[in-house]
Amino acid sequence: MFGYININRGELAKDAAKAYQAYYCGLCQELKKSFGTKGQMLLNYDMTFLIVLLTGLYEFGHNQTEFTCPLHPTKKQTAWENQATGYAADMNVMLAYHNMEDDWRDGRAYTKKAFARAFSKDYGRIRERYPRQAAAVESYMQQLMAAEEAQEANIDRIAGLTGEMTGEIFAWKQDEWSEELHCLGFYMGKFIYLMDAYEDLEKDKKRQAYNPFAGMVCEQEGDFETFVKLLLTSMMSECAKSFERLPILLHADILRNVLYSGVWSKYEYIQLKKKKLEKKKKGKQNVKSL
Repeated sequence: MFGYININRGELAKDAAKAYQAYYCGLCQELKKSFGTKGQMLLNYDMTFLIVLLTGLYEFGHNQTEFTCPLHPTKKQTAWENQATGYAADMNVMLAYHNMEDDWRDGRAYTKKAFARAFSKDYGRIRERYPRQAAAVESYMQQLMAAEEAQEANIDRIAGLTGEMTGEIFAWKQDEWSEELHCLGFYMGKFIYLMDAYEDLEKDKKRQAYNPFAGMVCEQEGDFETFVKLLLTSMMSECAKSFERLPILLHADILRNVLYSGVWSKYEYIQLKKKKLEKKKKGKQNVKSL
């Protein structure tokens, strides 16, 4: 369920975009240092958001390094790293490990199983370092599997499972900010689950796989799309409320860009695909009627 929490580059100032990219590169370098080249293969923007969020809240500085990236060999890249980077890298690996295990259970993807095994020792170390977060993720995977097998019809309940897990990850430390961070992560997690289910709906229907939206019955065409948009908007509204209650000034522009705009990039892409598909269908129907 990675890939939904990103920035809208077109709406972000140049300096802010550079800072965000530096944190992203810092995460990449931390994954390499802690887990080797295989760790870099797990790199994603979702955990970059967590780094910026925690950096802004706790007002961390950063260590800056210059490095040569194999993907951009002609120019030195800049990486920013701090305490939040190491935490996000560990959470990145922990979530990816369980995601690969889940892919193995769902479709017997042997490559994912082999890749998960390559991280088994790393996961063991992370589990010892962050027992609360590891327990939350492990409990989540068990509950999610049971809910999907039972064909859970309550959308709010099953999305809430992802919310609880994400909330535990966002609440890095047990301090005065943990409750608000948990709340922000809770609604972010629900948004991620619902967006993922929405994107995969047609694919899941074809595979006859579980999807919480599959059993919905709407009276009129368009009601479903309206319902989904309102549901997703509600989740992000609660996320934004939690964020605005936190005393964050550092990188607040980046975080607002993500929460108010960036998270909708995938939704807008899905809408564009649907419009193109609908236009193509109408074109075929017009040809047949001739």
